[in-house]
Amino acid sequence: MSLDLAGDLVTLFCQVLDIESVSGNETALADLVEAALRPLPQLSLIRDGDTVIARTDLGRAERVVIAGHLDTVPLAGNFPSWVDGAVVYGRGTADMKGGVAVALACAAALTAPSRDITWVFYDHEEVEAELNSLNRIAATHPEWLAGDFAVLMEPTSAMVEGGCQGTLRAQVSTHGQAAHSARSWLGHNAIHDAAEVLDRLREHQGREVMVDGLVYREGLNAVAITGGIAGNVIPDACTVTVNFRFAPDRDQADAFNYCQQIFDGFDLVFTDFAPAARPGLDRAIAQEFLAAVGGQARAKYGWTDVARFAALGIPAVNFGPGDPGKAHADDEHCAISELFSCRDALLRWLA
Repeated sequence: MSLDLAGDLVTLFCQVLDIESVSGNETALADLVEAALRPLPQLSLIRDGDTVIARTDLGRAERVVIAGHLDTVPLAGNFPSWVDGAVVYGRGTADMKGGVAVALACAAALTAPSRDITWVFYDHEEVEAELNSLNRIAATHPEWLAGDFAVLMEPTSAMVEGGCQGTLRAQVSTHGQAAHSARSWLGHNAIHDAAEVLDRLREHQGREVMVDGLVYREGLNAVAITGGIAGNVIPDACTVTVNFRFAPDRDQADAFNYCQQIFDGFDLVFTDFAPAARPGLDRAIAQEFLAAVGGQARAKYGWTDVARFAALGIPAVNFGPGDPGKAHADDEHCAISELFSCRDALLRWLA
């Protein structure tokens, strides 16, 4: 099998979809992407693990980075893909193989772009932040990701979404004393104490905050709870895992401090963190991108790798086909029209 980058865009999309690439299993798709890009004379290729980087070196005054991840979340009876009228269904249709297909088609079509372009197709985005290959590459070869502006082909319904929320996970723990449930008064039930944690979460009101002209909403939610060892034992420990999605005006210290205030009196351990990113729409190159693709920018709800580019000093936006509200859903899908809308917008901007 080979990918036909110059052929029908929907066919290319379905080819990419039907190569299973759940996080950790990206090699087969990375191999096909590399094989499809390597013959293109305008590109030089770098392969690092299951990440493929293709670059033009035409001496242009500016360089744009366009990136998309190859992996998906696990399958849920939605593989392989299928087409129903003007919509394609299946795992990865929204998040984010539509963006990958568009980027591949544009990489082939843009033989002499107005700006130099670095195309990045990377692995392990849908899992813990430390496994993300951009993390490794930014640490070992930041020059591979250098540019004046970056576009992440994450699903945005073909609209521009600036910046992104930050995200952290933490474990809030309660402690009791084990006892036989027939003599519960001899113990102390840690799961019952977790009710106070859940009450605080239920009563929490997330902020809406304006950052660089875009409105971000915050959310603090329980995403898991564990406790108990048997049906006849009073549990002596309970842990509630919480996820905080925060606006780009908070840094790590502020986000941690906020959670510590909310859960004052409980044991709190932070287990994962990824920073937010400001929109970065004040640069001239970003304004030219907005003018080329049309429409108004809006805030990105969710974390994306724009934050990694922001940390490297590269302003970045999200722009790709697919409804972000359908990312990871069992009925995940993408409107075919959005594939063409995104492809044509990138070609207008860069041709």
